[in-house]
Amino acid sequence: MSETIDHARRVLTIEAEALQLLANHLPDDFSSLTKAILACSGRVIVSGVGKSGHIGRKISATLASTGTPSYFVHATEASHGDLGMIIEGDLCLLISNSGETVELRDIVAHTRRFSIPMAAISSKAGSTLMKAADFALCLPDAPEACAIGMAPTTSTTMMIALGDALAVALMKKRNFKAENFSVFHPGGKLGAQMASVGDLMHGRDKMPFVASDTSMQDTLLEMTSKGFGVAVVLDNGLVSGVISDGDLRRHMHHLMEKTASEIASPDPITVKPDVFAADALRIMNNHKIGVLVVVDVDGMPQGIFHIQDLLRAGVV
Repeated sequence: MSETIDHARRVLTIEAEALQLLANHLPDDFSSLTKAILACSGRVIVSGVGKSGHIGRKISATLASTGTPSYFVHATEASHGDLGMIIEGDLCLLISNSGETVELRDIVAHTRRFSIPMAAISSKAGSTLMKAADFALCLPDAPEACAIGMAPTTSTTMMIALGDALAVALMKKRNFKAENFSVFHPGGKLGAQMASVGDLMHGRDKMPFVASDTSMQDTLLEMTSKGFGVAVVLDNGLVSGVISDGDLRRHMHHLMEKTASEIASPDPITVKPDVFAADALRIMNNHKIGVLVVVDVDGMPQGIFHIQDLLRAGVV
């Protein structure tokens, strides 16, 4: 078992050193390719064969999910009609470790024929693919991590890392924010965490409102009818306090003799509609509360947000 662990550590060390080498020797055309993609009116078409094809699919998916329209075209299928998917305004990113992948020949010819910008990722600077490319992203010379030094390991790790670097650089240039990310990731727990309070809250018509001088008898009726376990106290249309179950218990001995403002906790915790649901959960946990009042920038009530809404959405 010790020998197995040693082999695993050796692989990771070799690949980690290769990534550091790549970081220290980023391809000269990296910046110009980033500018070309930003100026591109179409999509980034990615293609490759074998392991490079698998890497290409991942790079394309990462680009598409982070604000750069992209899709993967299978090189063989391109030769049988799918070249029609690559049109003027697009930019091609072709991946081949050797730079001599025969299956990419027709895509290369297509880009040259129709003046479609073409970038290439390869380990061989003098290869046919790199010579034809408008933007050559040459990987630094680093040994493969496999025992025989031939299986794509280090090279594919550098390819995928370079694709990530490209996608993140483009995100930065596009000022791509978390709310943009959520548009492309609406499903699952990640999508739920990226949802905003405004997406999940109950609207103003569902809120249990009472005026500051409302009797506690009427306040209790309002709390019961709306079912959130709280009452929002308004003063001149603005939220001045919130009555919770805890407030009721604290004032139980003289509850029915008081008005809403006398029982309410003043200056309640509120949030804006554009706050992320995950941030709202953190606020609730920090303050040990189960309900948040949602207000606009002027402090006007917009809705109510209950921890059950987070549970239903899958945030927790």
